[in-house]
Amino acid sequence: MTRRSEHPVPEPVRDLPGAGADDRTSGDAPSPSRAGGGAPPRPEEQARAICLRLLTGSPRTRKQLADALAKRGIPAEAAEEVLSRFEDAGLIDDAAFADAWVESRHHGRGLARRALARELRTKGVDSTLIDEAVGQLDSDQEERTARELVRRKLRATRGLDREKRLRRLAGMLARKGYAEGLALRVVREALEEEGEDAELLDHWLPDA
Repeated sequence: MTRRSEHPVPEPVRDLPGAGADDRTSGDAPSPSRAGGGAPPRPEEQARAICLRLLTGSPRTRKQLADALAKRGIPAEAAEEVLSRFEDAGLIDDAAFADAWVESRHHGRGLARRALARELRTKGVDSTLIDEAVGQLDSDQEERTARELVRRKLRATRGLDREKRLRRLAGMLARKGYAEGLALRVVREALEEEGEDAELLDHWLPDA
């Protein structure tokens, strides 16, 4: 699967260009006591500190950051202003986030396009960006991954009857988002190949 180079993955950040000297490495907004007893920080300053702190750990979608700001009582207008500034600076990039998510979750967990799209929707990624990201996975790649997943799990099902093995392995693929038809076909073929291998082994082994 080829990553789209025009959407670099946002790196965890420690500061935003043009930041003032009052910022702390923890990303916390300065309290009135630390500011010498002056007025509390403006909502925009609080929003910026919250976003920086969250982005320092890992990339986030705009929706995830917006939800975090709302949960902390940041007014919608102030949140929108700060999120737009971060987006303009490249610190929020939902397209890059979606690309990286598909790359990581497919190769790391074996998730199919359907499951990946479902996860990205829960993170607030726009449907157009989701389609573009999961579109990087073609049917051949998805089938290769499904076969590899079955190969890894095949030995653990030995000793069960064929139908139970079929249901268990196909269910594993279904939970990862693979279509039922593909899952059943891949599992049946794997079981048939395993049977052929066993017959060949029996044929070549000398009698006891």
